Amino acid sequence: MKKKLLLLLAALFCSIVQAQEIKDAMRYSQTELHGTARFTAMSGAFGALGGDLSSININPAGSAVFANNQFAFTMGNYNIKNNSNYFGTSASASENNFEINQAGGVFVFKNRNPNNDWQKFTMSINYENTNNYDNSLFSAGTSPINSLANYFLSYADGVPLKTITNNNYAFLNNGAQQAYLGYYGFIINPVADVDTNTSYTSNVRSGGKYYQENSVYSNGYNGKLIFNSAVQYKDKIYFGFNLNSHFTDYVQNSNFYESNNNPLDIDYEVKSLNFSNNIHTYGAGFSFQIGAIAKITNELRMGFTYESPTWYNLQEELSQKLTSIRSNTVNTRPPDVVDPHVINYYAPYDLRTPGSITGSIAYVFGKSGLISLDYKYKDYSCTEYSPENDSYFRGLNADIQNSLGSSNEIRLGAEYKIDKFKIRGGYRFEGSPYNNSTTMGDLNSFSGGLGYSFGAIKLDLSYIYSNNTAQEQFFRQGFTEKAQIDTHKNIFTMTLSFEM
Repeated sequence: MKKKLLLLLAALFCSIVQAQEIKDAMRYSQTELHGTARFTAMSGAFGALGGDLSSININPAGSAVFANNQFAFTMGNYNIKNNSNYFGTSASASENNFEINQAGGVFVFKNRNPNNDWQKFTMSINYENTNNYDNSLFSAGTSPINSLANYFLSYADGVPLKTITNNNYAFLNNGAQQAYLGYYGFIINPVADVDTNTSYTSNVRSGGKYYQENSVYSNGYNGKLIFNSAVQYKDKIYFGFNLNSHFTDYVQNSNFYESNNNPLDIDYEVKSLNFSNNIHTYGAGFSFQIGAIAKITNELRMGFTYESPTWYNLQEELSQKLTSIRSNTVNTRPPDVVDPHVINYYAPYDLRTPGSITGSIAYVFGKSGLISLDYKYKDYSCTEYSPENDSYFRGLNADIQNSLGSSNEIRLGAEYKIDKFKIRGGYRFEGSPYNNSTTMGDLNSFSGGLGYSFGAIKLDLSYIYSNNTAQEQFFRQGFTEKAQIDTHKNIFTMTLSFEM
C-alpha cells in the first residue's frame, strides 16, 4: 500500500523533468536506413525514381510512378556491435533481433480519358520503422581522475540539508532527488550538520584510482505511418504529398558500478557503489512532406522534396536505485541500499526536430539498369524543446544551437537487370550533426542486394553495413567522463511484394 501511494504522489507532484540532453533530441532527429530490400540495397537513393513503397518516404511524388497497385511487406535482421575504449581498456557489447521494416500498399487510379493531361492519381499508406532502438553498450576501465561521487555533489551543492532530510524522495525535483540518493547512500556528507547547510563533501577518498563499469541496455522503436497521395501530369511531371504520423517508445536501463583501491579507514568511506537508472520515453508526433519528380528526358529524371520539422509530444518516466558499500561495514552488515520504490511520472513536453530538403537526380538506361543520387540538407541547430518558459529548456536550446549544425547526406545507388534478376548496390554518407565532429562522427554505409521477379510477385534481398564513431558521456553533470564508441551495424532485409 505504501509503495502504491508513493507512486501516486510521484505522479502528482513531479514537474517537468530536467534531465533531457542533446543526445536525447538526436535520438528522435536522426533516422536509420530502413525500408524495402530494393530501397535499402540502393542505400535509399530513390528521390528521383519512385516506384517503390519506401521511396515515398523520400519523395511523396514517387507513388505516382507506379503503373499498378502494389503491396509489400519487409522483414529484417538487425545486428549492432559497439566497441568501447575507456581509459585504454577495450570492451564490447552486441545486440541482434528481427524486426518489421516496412508494410504498405499503393492504389493506382488511371484516367481513362486520353484527352486529359492528368493521367494518374495514386493513394498509398505505408509503415516505416525509421529507428530501431535495441542496443547494448558496455564500457569498463580505470579512471585516475574522477569518482561518480562528483555527480551527487554537483546536484547537492546549494540544496539545504533540511530539504533532503525533511522530505520524501517522491516530493523532490530531479536535482534534489540526486542529492537525496547521494546523502542516504552515504556517498556525500554535509559540511555542517545543520538544517541550513548547503555544502557537501565526498565520502569517496581521492588520490587513488577508480575502476568503473557502465552498462546501458535499450530497446524500442521510432515508427512512421505515411498517408500519401500523388498525381501524374502528362508523362513528364509527378507531384506528391505525405501526412506522417510518428510514434515512439524508448526504454533504457543503465547501471554504473565503481570501486576504488584507495587506502580506507574506519570512517564512512565508500569502497564501492552501484547506481541504476531506468528511463521510459514515449509519445507521438506529426510531420508532412511535399515533393515532385520531373522527366527531363526519357532517361534523365530529377526530384525535389521538402520535409517539415517533426513536432513530438513526449512523456517520460524515471526510476532510480543506489547501492553502496562502506569501508567500516565490509563483512559486518549488508550494503546501504537507497531504493525509493518510486516511478517519477513527469509532465509532458514538446520536441521539434529539424526539417530537411532533398535534391535528387537519376539516369535510367532503358530497361537494363539505372543510377541515382540523392543529396539531403538538414540543420540540426533548429532542434528545440518546449515549453520555452521553462528555464532548463531555454538553456538546453541554447546549448543545442551552439553544439549542433547542418549536416549533409549523400546517397548513391545503382541497379542492373539480367533477365529476371536484378543486382543492386549503394553507398551512403551522412556528416556529423555536431560542430566538433567528435561527439558523433560521420557515418559511412555500404549496401547491396538481389531481386527476382516471378511476374506479379517479386522477392528482394539486401544487406547493409554501416560504421560510425561517437563519444558516450555517462552522466550529464558532475561526472562527465566519456568512452569512445565504435559502432558497426549489419542489417539483412527481405521483401515480398505483390502487383495487381
